[in-house]
Amino acid sequence: MRREGKTSKLTYAVIGRRLEGQQGSVHINLCNSSCELQTNPERTCKYKPLIQRYILHVYLLFSYLYISSVNTGVMSSLKEVCAGLPLDPLPPNRGRDPSIPHAPVRTPNLTPAEERLALRNALRYFPPNLHATLATEFAQELRQYGHIYMYRFYPTLRMRAYPIDQYPCRTRQAASIMLMIMNNLDPAVAQFPQELVTYGGNGQVFSNWAQFWLVFHYLSTMTEEQTLVMYSGHPLGLFPSLPSSPRCVITNGMVRYTQAFMHEYGLFFTHKGASLYPLVLFQVIPNYSSREEYEKMFAMGITMYGQMTAGSYCYIGPQGIVHGTMLTVLNAGRRYLGSGDLRGRVFVTSGLGGMSGAQAKAAVIAGCVGVIAEVDEAPLKKRHEQGWLMEITSDLSHCIQRIREARKAKMALSLGYHGNIVDLWECLYQEYKKTGELLVDLGSDQTSLHNPFSGGYYPVQLAFRQANQLMNTDPERFKTLVHESLRRQVAAINKLSDAGMFFWDYGNAFLLEAQRAGAEVEKKGGGATEFKYPSYVQHIMGDIFSLGFGPFRWVCTSGDPADLAETDAIATAVLEEISSTVTEQVRQQYNDNICWIREAGKHKMVVGSQARILYSDQRGRVSIALAINQAIAKGRVSAPVVISRDHHDVSGTDSPFRETSNVYDGSAFCADMAVQNFVGDAFRGATWVALHNGGGVGWGEVINGGFGLVLDGSEDAGQRAKLMLNWDVSNGVSIFICVFIYIHLLYCYI
Repeated sequence: MRREGKTSKLTYAVIGRRLEGQQGSVHINLCNSSCELQTNPERTCKYKPLIQRYILHVYLLFSYLYISSVNTGVMSSLKEVCAGLPLDPLPPNRGRDPSIPHAPVRTPNLTPAEERLALRNALRYFPPNLHATLATEFAQELRQYGHIYMYRFYPTLRMRAYPIDQYPCRTRQAASIMLMIMNNLDPAVAQFPQELVTYGGNGQVFSNWAQFWLVFHYLSTMTEEQTLVMYSGHPLGLFPSLPSSPRCVITNGMVRYTQAFMHEYGLFFTHKGASLYPLVLFQVIPNYSSREEYEKMFAMGITMYGQMTAGSYCYIGPQGIVHGTMLTVLNAGRRYLGSGDLRGRVFVTSGLGGMSGAQAKAAVIAGCVGVIAEVDEAPLKKRHEQGWLMEITSDLSHCIQRIREARKAKMALSLGYHGNIVDLWECLYQEYKKTGELLVDLGSDQTSLHNPFSGGYYPVQLAFRQANQLMNTDPERFKTLVHESLRRQVAAINKLSDAGMFFWDYGNAFLLEAQRAGAEVEKKGGGATEFKYPSYVQHIMGDIFSLGFGPFRWVCTSGDPADLAETDAIATAVLEEISSTVTEQVRQQYNDNICWIREAGKHKMVVGSQARILYSDQRGRVSIALAINQAIAKGRVSAPVVISRDHHDVSGTDSPFRETSNVYDGSAFCADMAVQNFVGDAFRGATWVALHNGGGVGWGEVINGGFGLVLDGSEDAGQRAKLMLNWDVSNGVSIFICVFIYIHLLYCYI
């Protein structure tokens, strides 16, 4: 619902008409709401006031008619999307859109029997009379791309987060989930939108487009006494529940591969007359949680990799990690360089795709020179066009020159190097050998090494297109080259580190995969989760997490930038009030976060939905949520706000090589915290909850969960936020307290 006095900000083609007469001419421009009266300089138009009033009335009429037609068209299209699978007639098969990036071809190595099973699983969404038509094209997709995405059913409606009131739903909670899903699949946001990949190379929202249509149909009919159950992209259906229950419960990657179980209990599905095949998705059995098993299971359509906020529908574009990345770089300077003033300091890393796309903006906000290598030209251009990346070069000599110039001028700069990160590291070392000048102070890596052999990492020996071909035609050879490349990369990093550079693992499984490749990353005398270089949790962000600070976020469902600005102001006021009462130990964090939220609007970080990321502790999150809820009730914020967080948070993730890598009591490999968080959030008021296998460091390496909670201005929403957010943070803080006591006892008595 729009506030009084507000008008829509629409972008459309110039519509103009010239009215001419003896006294001059008038040009009506409906695009920029302007009108021009061009008079003859020798004569005065006595009808000027009358003409201006006429123009205004005509403009308002045309604007109203245009906006009405646009909104009606969108509503009509959204209603079509919510009507269920379009089966009669079938939509035309337009195939892949060549104008957008696409996921690399997968190599699941299915047997003929497994290929047949994959095809049957895909056809289960459709009535038997369509099987003959669809079977051939689905089989072709499987052989050509390694997965059945069902491109025929890619919606023609533009994917984006529409204002909440435009979704044809019976409850705003369901409409909020729709909005968040469409944002995850917005081409401006998603890495590979037609393959339903939001970020990380394989972070799926759904496994195929049939699931998208079915989910929207279920959400549009859902009441506040029903819950949609999601099994790795597959909508199991709507089930009776309480108004206080989650409207959606999601699990991704919780696999057990046993058809006998399904036949024994007779779990079959039907939709629009289709006799569907049994759903073979159940609880975790770790022996089946290998990469090889995942590739097969995903190709067969029975599980999927939800990453973190891809499969939980809570991704907000690269902004979702930019605050954490900025804090990481800032606190790395404080720890390693002895100062938070990073002017003239150089941070070198890689990756500009999904979450890694935040690195360029974060470096500039932190005040340093950020040099980010990226082999794929598409995300480089995308981040540059979105204003997240200041400069691009594919020339290493020019790259080195710009580093020197920016260091000398102490300017904040984000420089994208279109090339392989290994070449950049080796070039920096050669410059050091030649001149004795160390051009890099801080280093890390954000390539998607949780997915090293399917497009997450590109070996330096191959050009980008060659690599995409080889990973499909000769996977074993490609794997060998990846390992060789990782060894070269680590060798260059080690030499620069010996010269004085400080390097950390960014939790993307870089050091884990480098170790598997035989690179020199071992820490002598280190524990199971320790390497030569620390993870950023161990040295930088772990202390912040232990205080309860983590990536809290919210989305303004009106789509109105004014609402986002209002919530920014609310959060700023809340943090300023709290900061005067906190201990010295946490005051630095509050100061950093207040500075961040004050400047957030200026940095133009919105990509997709009107969202904000803000690191905050338990008290801060609860207070901000309650203040925003009150602002909605009073009309200061015009529509509901969804609050959420990254799964990478205080309590959301058990990951021994990242989030829990600084847990030294032996429980780093346990997953109780994430599971308890998921369950606890569900019965304390979350609108939806998700639990995933995989995310960040890879399949089988992590269990993580997240939530979404709709604030609608009601007392009930405030109570939910208070209960759920207190648990969501304190669960993890309690773990860190236990570990602190353990370490204290260890040093005191052993």
